[in-house]
Amino acid sequence: MYKKILVPMALDHDISAETMEIARNLLAEGGEITGLHVMEATHGSVSTYLDEDTVRAVKEQTRKLLQEKTAGLKDVTPVLLKGHTARTIIDYAHDNDVDCVVIGSHKPGLSDFFLGSTAARVVRHCRCAVHVQRTR
Repeated sequence: MYKKILVPMALDHDISAETMEIARNLLAEGGEITGLHVMEATHGSVSTYLDEDTVRAVKEQTRKLLQEKTAGLKDVTPVLLKGHTARTIIDYAHDNDVDCVVIGSHKPGLSDFFLGSTAARVVRHCRCAVHVQRTR
């Protein structure tokens, strides 16, 4: 059983009921679950065309969506960060003494063997336990 579980979430997909159930089953009594969404940093050439108000508005929209999607999830603390998805998940886990990451993953394709998916990178580089819930 784990005291601190991190569940990374992609807000453009529904939050996986299976992933959250796994996290709840692994949670020790009195433990906590953090639902993390990482906003990818805008690429340099694109960021030139975005003003601060637009960036701020997108961040606020994303924060509201995260709140909405986690509102019905008991004992889940939503966290929104900006950065490279895999690196930010790993850094958050290390910086916050997370015991376990429960992450969803798609069926790997050929490109994943060369580049690696987010879940694969988290598995390779995270110092804590990582449980991967595969979608079919």
